[in-house]
Amino acid sequence: MPETRKGLMYGTAAYALWGLFPLYWPHLEPAGAVEILAHRIVWSALTMGVLVLALRRTPAVLAALRDRRSLVLLTVAAVVISVNWATYIYGVNNERVVEASLGYFINPLVTVMMGVFVLGEQLRRLQWIALGIAFVAVLVLTIDYGQPPWVAIVLAFSFGTYGLAKKQAGVGPVESLTIETLVLAPIAVSYVAWLVATGTSNFGSHGVGHAWLFTTTGIVTAIPLMLFGAAAIRVPLVALGLLQYLAPIIQFALGVLLFHEDMPVGRWFGFGLVWVALVIFTVETINHRRRQLRLVTVASAC
Repeated sequence: MPETRKGLMYGTAAYALWGLFPLYWPHLEPAGAVEILAHRIVWSALTMGVLVLALRRTPAVLAALRDRRSLVLLTVAAVVISVNWATYIYGVNNERVVEASLGYFINPLVTVMMGVFVLGEQLRRLQWIALGIAFVAVLVLTIDYGQPPWVAIVLAFSFGTYGLAKKQAGVGPVESLTIETLVLAPIAVSYVAWLVATGTSNFGSHGVGHAWLFTTTGIVTAIPLMLFGAAAIRVPLVALGLLQYLAPIIQFALGVLLFHEDMPVGRWFGFGLVWVALVIFTVETINHRRRQLRLVTVASAC
């Protein structure tokens, strides 16, 4: 029980920090999303390198690099997570925090859908109903926005693809993020160097405090990951699945209450449909897990 309670605390902290990210990225302006992304990759690679050495994970990293399948999958993961990071930073810095939160609200449903079309998994009836409601919600929000909510869609599908690639790779969170950032680091370093060479870099151009914030992007990336990894080995997946809604809830609240983003009636209706779909999906998942556990218990007793 103490370990489970500790895991819940770690998981809550991880998702709360991810939810508070909209308070952090705007402080890096006037840098654009691509420049911020490049620095995030560079500093994350350095941070993860230090962590790997401190935690003595070098052999595990080298083993994953020698495994061609794992390396290919983590390269795919690196590409899609860079798209996810850039899109999220763009959304937060362009007054689209609410739309960004939508992406992470619908992510669990997108992940299930990808399991059907990519892995050939079978959905249960209530899961299909949840997906159908979510699809209607996206249509409603498309009408309200006047265009598809591209920020949300890109975030949901890029993170879903990222999770799928990571699952198939089967590499630990520290090792996988280290490899992902190392794969992207040469491109990121080249871009940062080009900005410096052309005099268009914002790093160091707006005071020491602003430059220091750039260097902390690696730590900001690593800390929630470490907390999440600590939670994942201590709490059931169902509990971890429920905790994941904490981040978009915080993001949504920040967008509406702090940044005062527009929420017309149509947008509230669309989000309401998403939340209904998530309630159906979550309750069905929990009940299904309970039924499976009862079956296992009965089988063991026999």
